[in-house]
Amino acid sequence: MQKEVQSTIETVGHQGAWMLFRYKTDPKKQRCYKEDNCLGLDYGNLQEQDFTKAHRSLTRSVRLNPSMARHSAILSDIDLQCYENNHAHRTEEMDVERLLVRRGQPFSVVLQCTEHIPQIPDHQLNLILHLGKNNEVVLKVLDSEQDHGKWWFSQRNAQGEVMLTLHSPADAPVGLYSMTVVLLSADGQILEQTEPQTFYLLFNPWCKDDSVYLPSEELLQEYILNENGILYQGSWDDITTVSWNFGQFEKDVVDICFEVLDNSPAAMKNSEMDIVNRASPVYVSRTITAMVNANDDRGVVSGRWDGEYGDGVAPTRWTGSVPILRRWSECGGQKVRYGQCWVFAGVACTVLRCLGIPTRCITNYSSAHDTDANISVDYLVNDQLESVSEGRNDSIWNYHCWVESWMKRDDLPEGYNGWQVLDPTPQERSDGVFCCGPCPVRAVKEGEVGLKYDAPFVFSEVNADLIVWIVHPDGERSQVSQNSKMIGRNISTKSVYGDFREDITAHYKYPEGSMKEREVYKKAGRQVGQKNESPGKLELFIKHAPAIHGTDFDVIIEVHNAGREDTDAQLTVTSNAITYNSIHRGECQRKTTSLTVPAHKAHKEVLRLQYDHYGACVSEHHMIRVIALLQPTDQDNIILQEVNIPLKMPALHIKIIGSAIVSRKLTAHISFTNPLPVSLQGGVFTVEGAGLTEAREIKTHGKIEPGQAVTVKFSFKPTRAGLRKLLVDFDSDRLRDVKGEASIIVRTKK
Repeated sequence: MQKEVQSTIETVGHQGAWMLFRYKTDPKKQRCYKEDNCLGLDYGNLQEQDFTKAHRSLTRSVRLNPSMARHSAILSDIDLQCYENNHAHRTEEMDVERLLVRRGQPFSVVLQCTEHIPQIPDHQLNLILHLGKNNEVVLKVLDSEQDHGKWWFSQRNAQGEVMLTLHSPADAPVGLYSMTVVLLSADGQILEQTEPQTFYLLFNPWCKDDSVYLPSEELLQEYILNENGILYQGSWDDITTVSWNFGQFEKDVVDICFEVLDNSPAAMKNSEMDIVNRASPVYVSRTITAMVNANDDRGVVSGRWDGEYGDGVAPTRWTGSVPILRRWSECGGQKVRYGQCWVFAGVACTVLRCLGIPTRCITNYSSAHDTDANISVDYLVNDQLESVSEGRNDSIWNYHCWVESWMKRDDLPEGYNGWQVLDPTPQERSDGVFCCGPCPVRAVKEGEVGLKYDAPFVFSEVNADLIVWIVHPDGERSQVSQNSKMIGRNISTKSVYGDFREDITAHYKYPEGSMKEREVYKKAGRQVGQKNESPGKLELFIKHAPAIHGTDFDVIIEVHNAGREDTDAQLTVTSNAITYNSIHRGECQRKTTSLTVPAHKAHKEVLRLQYDHYGACVSEHHMIRVIALLQPTDQDNIILQEVNIPLKMPALHIKIIGSAIVSRKLTAHISFTNPLPVSLQGGVFTVEGAGLTEAREIKTHGKIEPGQAVTVKFSFKPTRAGLRKLLVDFDSDRLRDVKGEASIIVRTKK
């Protein structure tokens, strides 16, 4: 019998025996202990003899420590003061019923007691923290500031209450913590303890000692607290915008963000090591770039670019991150179909802002995808303008989206703190995984491609040279041009001062063609090309009239002859429907002309693009690429030019009926007119808005004929006050990615 009691004590200790006894006698404790997995025991399989042993252990403890036998319960409950703490830590938008605090900033809880706690040295309060889903990491909170890098707490007694102020180090791991207050006797015996209480600890960009500290309230209002964003699309010379609902403070999003981290391969392999590493924003942000895409792991979004989205959601239909994250979580970590670069960037921005890392979305126009890491894009075509590249092709994306996050880089030499490129779109592997970054923006600008992470790839995206080759019928190829100014244009992000674009190209590169820019290019490992240093007699230009989706429009090709003699040449022009990342969906039209350009004159060719030709093959990105190849008959100066033409889309019209007050019903009327010369079927509106309504779909019935107007309406009740945006998308069988939005100022109840 004595051996059994000793075994129980050795297994779970006096504290555990006490907890087992309370578990047996108090149904509330049963639920709590099961949920929090106290002591790591399988409560569902506990036998009666386990409780008997625990009771004997307690009895023996009381015999050995008479003070426990005389002790009556003092600790009643803990008030986490969620509203006050969350307001002070700028997390009240997430929740006011759960505690969410930021590291490096103190917070206070109130220990409620049935009577005054006897003064030390008779009794002593201890705080124990557990971190991790299975309480892998245990931390004892010191009762004084003995070490600047440790948790500690102070206490102030009041009438029947004790205020405990906890101080977390500015480099504490972020995550879900469990806190228990323990009352000890003078000889260190556990007299009683509170039920575990949980709270989230986040990064703190307001704290000077935190490695994500950003010393600008204006920037923090945008890059942490703003739930509405703008993503830039289109082309470098015709920039368009798409509103995005980040929704980082929407209900349960913070839980899903940590669930994403918990599902990473590193966490699954060694959860304790992963928890410790979560102190570093470098580690956390790199993990997020890998987990937002679903290529290697239990990631969130599956990418697809071939236009076949029947078993999922077309990337253009998403208007925000929250429905994606919720679907992933609700389906047990199954990948969400489908996303493309702006979807990956939007979801990553949501997760990183939610965790407390300042983050913004970036769009790079004419973005290079360099598959062979030679810091150039090699474009091989034959004389029919057909691609003849073999294997994996280098390409130029019309635009590409990623995110930048703000952090210190203590793992690098001095000078590389600040904005870091993070690219969650699965393009190339990094350390065997589809992820990219964090890469210092300054390293990209200075050509320091040896710095981690993935600097050569990012450098190519913004500063590679485009080299065009003509492959002749005999297999020989000749270089047509080397263009150092085409790649990396109008790099854009949303301004902190409003819904307009800020150009940050100068952050990534020196002025195109400048001596410094060419020096950096050479430093990065490439010889600067000298091809086409002296322009030939002929010049080639492509112009076009405004292109509205559903209409016919003209493309004008001009050939200028600056020479003194007439020149004969052959001009080939093609138009192709493409995706934003240069995947061809089909040829629309082709025209080949033999021409003579008079000296000091210009020749014009007009290619009329008709909806009957491009409508059947145009992609969901509504982009037409026109390529012109000019081959003079008596000289080697072959010229190739191309232009991407975005097709203008119709707008959705939204009218809000009612007074915008929290919890009061509003009605939205959404109108759409079919601009195409063909009927539309399967029309569906998708609406969502942070603080307004969860994502929902509204389907139309029957066909929408050419020129027909359709109006739908739905009601919703705003959940949070402030300036909010309602985002709407319309999709159908022949027309996708029609967007609309309405800004609403929501007030609290009077």
